[in-house]
Amino acid sequence: MIIETFRQAIQNVWSNKLRTFLTMLGIIIGVMAVIVIVGLGNGMTKSMRDSFSALGTNTLSIQVWGHGSRTVPVEEIYKLPQEFPDLLQSVSPQIDYSGSGSLKIGTTTYRWSTVSGVDENYTSIKNYTIAQGRGLQYMDIKDNKQVCIIGDYLNRVGYGGNGLGQTLKIGADKFRIVGVLAPKVSNAEMQQGSDDDCVYLPYTTVMRLTSQSSVSNYTAIMMDESRADEAKTGVENQLKELLGTEDGYYVYSASEWLEEMNNMINMVIVVLTGIASISLLVGGIGIMNIMLVSVTERTREIGIRKALGAKERTILSQFVVEAATTSALGGVLGIALGYAVSMAANKLLPMFTSGTDITVSPSFNSIAVAFGISVGIGVLFGYLPARRAARLNPIEALRYD
Repeated sequence: MIIETFRQAIQNVWSNKLRTFLTMLGIIIGVMAVIVIVGLGNGMTKSMRDSFSALGTNTLSIQVWGHGSRTVPVEEIYKLPQEFPDLLQSVSPQIDYSGSGSLKIGTTTYRWSTVSGVDENYTSIKNYTIAQGRGLQYMDIKDNKQVCIIGDYLNRVGYGGNGLGQTLKIGADKFRIVGVLAPKVSNAEMQQGSDDDCVYLPYTTVMRLTSQSSVSNYTAIMMDESRADEAKTGVENQLKELLGTEDGYYVYSASEWLEEMNNMINMVIVVLTGIASISLLVGGIGIMNIMLVSVTERTREIGIRKALGAKERTILSQFVVEAATTSALGGVLGIALGYAVSMAANKLLPMFTSGTDITVSPSFNSIAVAFGISVGIGVLFGYLPARRAARLNPIEALRYD
């Protein structure tokens, strides 16, 4: 009985191909949009997690701007790992030097490179690996040496891979390259402006060149990421004790920032998915409209079947199955189109994004939910026309012309 009902539904749907396709169009577009949007959200989330993993999700960022004339000396910040040995492993100052002068290698100016003053712990905190030469050392910091380490992008583009021992200029000052970092970004075309487009100098050298007496930004690495809240609270209490107020500092963890970014992405994805679902709703209304037209066109057929003994539930199930079949076919086509658009997007996105590795990654859950909703919409919006067909008076139906 069920197989026969389904066979008749396929036959009736197939007999009006163009009308069926136009009816399914809203479902197709809606399912495709949901799959692509959720896939894009998954790709963005994965890209962000990978980026934070490369930077280190077990890091704690500390900003200290002081209160009035009171500041926190670098030496006090260096004592934090000693104060909390079970929470903090090491800490590094970080001074932005990008705006202090243009970075030049030969006659070429590199405007998007990150130039920062750090200490010898910074590269390990940020999960960098030294590919050539050495990293910054304690004596570089102590003696304010004009040395630096550079990222893979500058070494490759500026020096043809042979930057070790060469010099570069930042403003009017020259720095000797003592180390080259291994690449973090696998795609060489996306390295510009990324973590591989960087220069790191001794922070004490930057302080001397800029006449700074204090440091505002620090990065600390935690012993255990799961105890981030505890580490954050401990650092905040120590800074409050040093400054005598809660207004002169700000502390946040990378994992906390990642969670906030994920929440924002999820919120945007939910809104966009809701907008895309409107197309499914429109498709459902289209199915209901076409099924009502179909009931009107097949009134005499319904009357004959009821006169021959067909029960109301048989007629009801026939039209409900037809509506569900139409929406299910639309869901299948929408899934296929969603995959095709996702693959095309994966080819095109690298052309428009720089320094990021975002992909559209459809998930089985999103596909299953989109398909289930499409079938559910068919059943829901097909029920009213089906009930109308099932309740037709056979005598009046036979008289219908």
